Amino acid sequence: METIPDFRVMSDMYKLLLTAAITFLIGSIITLLTKRFSQIIFKRIASKTKTKTDDFIADVIIQAIKPLGFLFSASISWSILPIENAINSTVLGIIKLISIVIIIRIINKVFLKLIQSWALRIDDNSVSTMLRSLSPMVRALVWCIGIVFYLQNLGVQMAAIWALLSAGGIGAGLALKEPVQEFFEYITILLDKPFENGQFIHVDGVWASVDRVGVRSTRLRSLNGEIIVMSNSLLTGNKISNYGEMEYRRIVHRLGVVYETSHENMTRIPKLIESIIEATDDAVFDRCHFIEFGKFSLDFEVVYYIPTNNYLRAMEAQQAINLGIMQTFEKEAIAFAFPTQTLHVLKD
Repeated sequence: METIPDFRVMSDMYKLLLTAAITFLIGSIITLLTKRFSQIIFKRIASKTKTKTDDFIADVIIQAIKPLGFLFSASISWSILPIENAINSTVLGIIKLISIVIIIRIINKVFLKLIQSWALRIDDNSVSTMLRSLSPMVRALVWCIGIVFYLQNLGVQMAAIWALLSAGGIGAGLALKEPVQEFFEYITILLDKPFENGQFIHVDGVWASVDRVGVRSTRLRSLNGEIIVMSNSLLTGNKISNYGEMEYRRIVHRLGVVYETSHENMTRIPKLIESIIEATDDAVFDRCHFIEFGKFSLDFEVVYYIPTNNYLRAMEAQQAINLGIMQTFEKEAIAFAFPTQTLHVLKD
């Protein structure tokens, strides 16, 4: 008499097992059909566009249909079985965890692909670099949201977790104050563009060309050849002279001749200097005037332009002009003035 209930229990167990197996089989078939139809539909949509981004997104979604469909079918089939609540909750929690991980990976791949495509479309190299640098932050943010969603789905009391995250956020903010500040200064440099890689700048007494702009610091190569590492906050907090943006250099130069210079030579000096500058490569004459009776010299002011941002070429042009003035003045017997003092002695 006692074996009859055992047979009934076993019969019910077999029915549940069969129902779970059929449910999993039907779910698997639906998953495979969904994947197949999705491939056809997505390929037709993607074929109408020229970019490869939508093709990549479609492939990522199609590849995720099979594992997510199997996991969903397995969770429904497992729920049919008469398993203890502890084991049932553990297995369903593992299935949810795997599903969340797959979904987060899909979202990260799609977001990163979109960021890369936007970066390639933008002509501005600095903005493209900034978008690429934000990729790790986007990936971490998606993971954090996914983990919080998973914990909330498991029924975890989020009030304590939010309090813990708030306290941890305050502590992390104090500990990472400087790195975070440097990162935002990096974003400022990329968006404001006070300089770019390869440009020659002067900042805080340093003359150097920009080698690379990093997330925390910028590498500069000085005129002597050594690498100077300077924090981004120090760069943005100082006055920066960017010679790479110069279209031309304006040179204002004064020279003085002795008081014994004749009136005829004084009137010829502006023309002589003009001819010297006009004959020099990378130099454009502006003006030359006799402007002042100095303490020991008759002073001329010379202004000319060097239409280049190349420092070496500018120095060579300036040197050629100075040597030309010396040669011409020597030939014309015009003497440069130097600090002198004349004493007149009167006798009774």
